[in-house]
Amino acid sequence: MVVIMKPHFTPEQLQEAIQAMKAGGVEVNISRGTETTVLGAEGNAAQIDEELLEQLPGVEKVMRVTEPYKKANRKYHPDDTVLPLPNGRTIGGKRLAVIAGPCSVESEAQIIEVAQSVRESGAAALRGGAFKPRTSPYSFQGLECEGLNLLQKAKEATGLPIVTEIMGTEYIELFEECVDVIQVGARNMQNFDLLKKLGRKTTKPILLKRGLSSTIEEWLMSAEYIMAGGNPNVILCERGIRTFETYTRNTLDLSAVLAVKQLSHLPVVVDPSHACGKAWMVERMSMAAVAAGADGLIVEVHNDPKNALCDGAQSLTPEAFRSLMSALDPVARCVGREV
Repeated sequence: MVVIMKPHFTPEQLQEAIQAMKAGGVEVNISRGTETTVLGAEGNAAQIDEELLEQLPGVEKVMRVTEPYKKANRKYHPDDTVLPLPNGRTIGGKRLAVIAGPCSVESEAQIIEVAQSVRESGAAALRGGAFKPRTSPYSFQGLECEGLNLLQKAKEATGLPIVTEIMGTEYIELFEECVDVIQVGARNMQNFDLLKKLGRKTTKPILLKRGLSSTIEEWLMSAEYIMAGGNPNVILCERGIRTFETYTRNTLDLSAVLAVKQLSHLPVVVDPSHACGKAWMVERMSMAAVAAGADGLIVEVHNDPKNALCDGAQSLTPEAFRSLMSALDPVARCVGREV
């Protein structure tokens, strides 16, 4: 249940509504937007007297929420969530956040060179895999903790915040110290133990990728696990879903961007690199993502894609990334955004 307050309610009217809700046995979450204040019932709202609430002088409307995700629901939080980054940029808001960097951190020279090039082209943050979940146990698994050290060196050299993937709960303390945005990969989207602990043990932004075969509701419910644990700072990432099509690595579901923006207040970014698996598709699919309303992109960029240890075929060169950023500008302006 949510209670929408009238535009000019008094503090006394707000407290009256809160007490009426608490009398029904729930906790109350207050969400103050630019134009609307919403009271969300946390818990079983069956015992709340809906008629009494509607008659209170400061109450505009009472709505029952049927969706199982509450904290991620736009009904509870009408305004878009905007998450700040340490360098003054944001994820969400008018300016697009483009996160760029290699699939895997391979060496100090590689990650610093890529970081410098994407920063010069306007990237908001640096992505790079230190721990790599691979289908084959014989594939390159990442430099792990050494990779995190190299990402920190790249941050020191460029000022770009670090976005990298966490593999298990045992790394949360380490990531809390040295990572700015913690990525949960598609294969861990329903690792509920990890999600709960990311909710309880950190307030760092969590970039939650959609699972390979997950519905939009399942994706939002995974976000709910993090938020219910106490961390409201979630970014949703559409990275393509598994379909019958084999030409592309996955099928990029841009309708999900529209659906999630309608259902939730959380920012949404799109990963065209993993979705398509082909570098030549990335620019146009990025433009389409921006036109669909995405708040940002996460793009793979490598200084030598042909010799990359991981996912070279889908990685842009620094020159191609510069071209992408230029191509995004007119599209962004068409939809009221900026790069």
